[in-house]
Amino acid sequence: MKRLLWVVAGVCLLSIGANADQKATREAGDWLFRIGGTYVAPKSDNSDVVDVDDAVSLTFNGTYMFTNHFGLELLAAMPFEHDITLKSDGSDVASTQQLPPTLTAQWHFSPIGRIIPYVGAGLNYTLFFDEETTGALTGSTLDLDPSWGLEGQAGFDISLGANWFVNLDVRYIQIETDAKLNGTGIGEVKIDPWTIGLNVGWVFR
Repeated sequence: MKRLLWVVAGVCLLSIGANADQKATREAGDWLFRIGGTYVAPKSDNSDVVDVDDAVSLTFNGTYMFTNHFGLELLAAMPFEHDITLKSDGSDVASTQQLPPTLTAQWHFSPIGRIIPYVGAGLNYTLFFDEETTGALTGSTLDLDPSWGLEGQAGFDISLGANWFVNLDVRYIQIETDAKLNGTGIGEVKIDPWTIGLNVGWVFR
């Protein structure tokens, strides 16, 4: 997946250079579809006991433009897999997969040449599954509860001509889960990640 991100970045740069004179537009009724890779970086102090490592996965989203400036986006993804390590010695003790569907209300600013910047805020739901234990926790059962939280976003689209564009976005998402080990609560894990997404997109009019 990291290699995919580099490939997408290279294609984007080449396309931008080849289409320097293209202009960007957004209109009421447009559908915007994007697909690419997203890097998730959880906060460093997840809990007093463990750390949740970074992850990368394939993501895709769709935005419907209600006006030339206001749109509503739904984010979906292939599962992200995070390793969980002990703070005391850095050893792996568990892993989990998660899916983070997110609904975001966006404001798209007026185009600046080929670039359309936007900001957004919304609601995230994160579902954890396939929790597995290893190392010091081998044989134990780990459960992570689903999380609801707020999300903030900033990004921009760059027109490549016709209806193609490339996209970069950054999000901050509130993700907090209650952890249970063998059915006993062991505290709250605050993941609260920053994410960076690099995508290619298409406008349907």
